[in-house]
Amino acid sequence: MLQAKGFSTPGSTRRSRSLGQMQDFQFLGTTEYDYGYDENTAPCNEGNNFHRFKSLFLPILYCLVFVFCLLGNSLVLWVLLTRKRLTTMTDICLLNLAASDLLFVLPLPFQAHYASDQWVFGNAMCKIMAGIYYTGFYSSIFFITLMSIDRYIAIVHAVYALKIRTATCGIIISLILWLVAGLASVPNIIFSQELQIEQALQCVPTYPPGDNTWKVASQFAANILGLLIPFSILVCCYTQILKNLQKCKNRNKVKAIKMIFIIVIIFFLFWTPFNIALFLDSLQSLHFINDCKVSSQIALALQVTETISFIHCCLNPIIYAFAEKFRAYLHTFFRKHVAPHLCKKCPGLYREKLERVSSTFTQSTAEHDISTGL
Repeated sequence: MLQAKGFSTPGSTRRSRSLGQMQDFQFLGTTEYDYGYDENTAPCNEGNNFHRFKSLFLPILYCLVFVFCLLGNSLVLWVLLTRKRLTTMTDICLLNLAASDLLFVLPLPFQAHYASDQWVFGNAMCKIMAGIYYTGFYSSIFFITLMSIDRYIAIVHAVYALKIRTATCGIIISLILWLVAGLASVPNIIFSQELQIEQALQCVPTYPPGDNTWKVASQFAANILGLLIPFSILVCCYTQILKNLQKCKNRNKVKAIKMIFIIVIIFFLFWTPFNIALFLDSLQSLHFINDCKVSSQIALALQVTETISFIHCCLNPIIYAFAEKFRAYLHTFFRKHVAPHLCKKCPGLYREKLERVSSTFTQSTAEHDISTGL
């Protein structure tokens, strides 16, 4: 995930350092690994458990995450693009968040093969996958943050929200965020390249010899853009939202409060461990940490925590999309396109319930939008 990564094979994450010949390949990021040059350190090997973890467990997990993320976010895109018009900033945010998550996990099939063997897709694909991965990562975090700001405006500044929460405004802001995410991923594209290391082809970031500036800067940028700024905004926005909702409680507002806690807690749980591990790796690059055993533990922590963070993309459709209005759209789809193929009587059985759901949905949409931001 962050600028410090590069796609690498199971054997490439260990610190292979040699005097005057080999580069110091430091584990840089979960799915990807960062490699810098250091000619004055001794070899530091990973261990068999780490190799087995990468070559056996990671390919399976990557494939599962890819499939579930593809299904969930594709369903969100289908609902947004076919069942409703994109008329609010929330709709635009949901659309872009789903697209970001799909982009973020697109390299996982390549990573699954890479984790079990070596990089066989060429230098150009190495750079392309790195660019896609980082662009998806940053944009996903950006749109989660934008949705939090959107909810804050909708609930705390309801009158002002009518002017600012428009589809046009959402499109303009989304284009800016995509541009920023693309620019943030440029260093990864430039430095990522295919190399032959220890008789195996690897896709890794290759930084200037003897200088860890780019590596450390990319990792700190990932910490700042990927956790510190977004999480601070989430806390500020949702603190104000909770204060506002507590003044006037109703059923929808109680649901909104529960959803708020879920959003913040899940974001914190899935992204904080990886950012802590990435920060420790930065300290290692600055030679504040020089112990071989600790280095191996940090490498393992980076791999495990970033792998866990991928799961957040599978949860986003559930957290952000499957609210009342999406359930209504999905119910309509099931009744019209799925139920008739399962049972001839199903359309009749579902008609009365659908009308009830549609009626309730129509009457409560405005209130629900203001109270939950969805």
